[in-house]
Amino acid sequence: MSTENIYRTKTLGEVSESDIGATLRASGWVDTIRDHGGVSFLDLRDMYGVLQVVMRDTTLLEGLSREDCISVEGVMQRRDEETYNPKIPTGTIELVAAKVTILGKVYRPLPLEIASSTETREDVRLKYRYLDLRNKKVRDNMIFRSEVISFLRSKMTGMGFLEIQTPILSASSPEGARDYIVPSRKFKGMFYALPQAPQQYKQLLMVSGFDRYFQIAPCFRDEDSRADRSPGEFYQLDFEMSFATQEDVFRAGEEVLTATFRKFAPEGAAVTEAPYPVFPYKQAVLEFGTDKPDLRNPLRIIDVTEFFSRCTFKPFHGKTVRAIKVRGEMTKSFHEKLLAFAQSIGMGGLGYLEVAGDLSFKGPIDKFIPDGMKSEMLELGGLAAGDTIFFIADREERANLFAGQIRTELGARLDLLEKNAYRFCFINDFPMYEYDKDEKKIIFTHNPFSMPQGGLEALTGKDPLEILAYQYDIVCNGVELSSGAVRNHSLEIMVKAFEIAGYTEEDLKVKFGALYNAFQYGAPPHAGMAPGVDRMIMLLRNEENIREVIPFPMNGNAQDLMCGAPSEVSEQQLRDVHLKIRP
Repeated sequence: MSTENIYRTKTLGEVSESDIGATLRASGWVDTIRDHGGVSFLDLRDMYGVLQVVMRDTTLLEGLSREDCISVEGVMQRRDEETYNPKIPTGTIELVAAKVTILGKVYRPLPLEIASSTETREDVRLKYRYLDLRNKKVRDNMIFRSEVISFLRSKMTGMGFLEIQTPILSASSPEGARDYIVPSRKFKGMFYALPQAPQQYKQLLMVSGFDRYFQIAPCFRDEDSRADRSPGEFYQLDFEMSFATQEDVFRAGEEVLTATFRKFAPEGAAVTEAPYPVFPYKQAVLEFGTDKPDLRNPLRIIDVTEFFSRCTFKPFHGKTVRAIKVRGEMTKSFHEKLLAFAQSIGMGGLGYLEVAGDLSFKGPIDKFIPDGMKSEMLELGGLAAGDTIFFIADREERANLFAGQIRTELGARLDLLEKNAYRFCFINDFPMYEYDKDEKKIIFTHNPFSMPQGGLEALTGKDPLEILAYQYDIVCNGVELSSGAVRNHSLEIMVKAFEIAGYTEEDLKVKFGALYNAFQYGAPPHAGMAPGVDRMIMLLRNEENIREVIPFPMNGNAQDLMCGAPSEVSEQQLRDVHLKIRP
């Protein structure tokens, strides 16, 4: 019995000039058709490449249309030199068709043009995603995604991590975002939840004695879409280490991310060398106006609150005042446009001073700074001739936010961002708790399973709002790639930490029973993190929207337009899981 493939002898990525004179079968999709009267040409496309097919018998073209899936049999020949196509690897050869078989017919008008599908409305692209994925750019993103994930697996294994899959059906837990819940058929009125992260399971693996775990973990959160966040589900490189400190996790994260970005970043791109810079949360919010700083932007924010408390400029009195120094001449139009931007984000105005050649100031608030204090401002801002310094004043939280937005806007308008670079940093020392004004109580700021700095002594002796946690993020180019923490492995500390956030010990037994029980059997110190795979690939491909690197993404409204999810289910299906839809 013949084992030869009946559809193709080779893929279009395998054919070459060495096949000239050979009889071959090739399969793929009809990309273009060009009828030149006595002879016709079509471009045949598969996943691996494109090949020109010549049809001297025009009857072979009958019934064919673009995007038909076909198999072509014929003899490979060299193209005439004047018809070479240097844009494709097969540009010097062509297949002279003797037989054409239609394998899959197109029955409807195409809803989008394959070659330009990325320019089509997103709702059409997502509804016909299987056609959009035929587009070379979109397809290449998916191939790239596969290569990155394969590399991540190989790298983590080489670093001594063991890949273990954790459950998808799990128990609901208050980790921040809303759960997707799944009703139980066997247990009336009870629900599973899809995991927001494998948090408890990976900690339990450490208690089980598995020293280093990882997985490419699917995570499910019922949260709204953003450009860098896919609604519903996403993947992360989840890993955990026993007998590890924060610094051990930093070194592991740096090793895998630096290796990945060096391998897959665009040619010539600069990648931060390890060790990455580390900014405590409070410092990051002050210097960058955000805990997700883009270090390609060289601008820094400084605090000038105390200085302006001694000036006569009353609009700044009693407020937090931040300042940003920039270099370069700025026109009246520049200042007007920047003021318009400031007002568009909710600021009342935007003060500034320009430094003249003799180091005098000019600008709308110059007259409110006493002459004896102007040299102090020069020193405080590190100012020189030709500099301009902008001032942002408001309540502390809003002043930080606005200063961060002005910093970003200045970086963009002045074209200050470093080109073709991936700049990483760690943000750490996050507050353990915050006060929820709506609930009027203290809640966890970040991951509730984190170890508080100072342990039990801090929990019992300090103001909860002053307690810091061993929590950290990795940020790249202003995008949060990863969050992580040194975990709380002590039952006594866990009980007290949750008590401060309003949970009783009985709540722990019910909601986190597995961890509560496991911590009574010799839990090791452990820590980990989870870089987002989708965000990593989005950055590496220089895509502005994360949906461009996900094979079958939902739209921004968390709908699968292609398969029609979410959808209604039958009355019987509802009865099976003991549910009734309320009007």
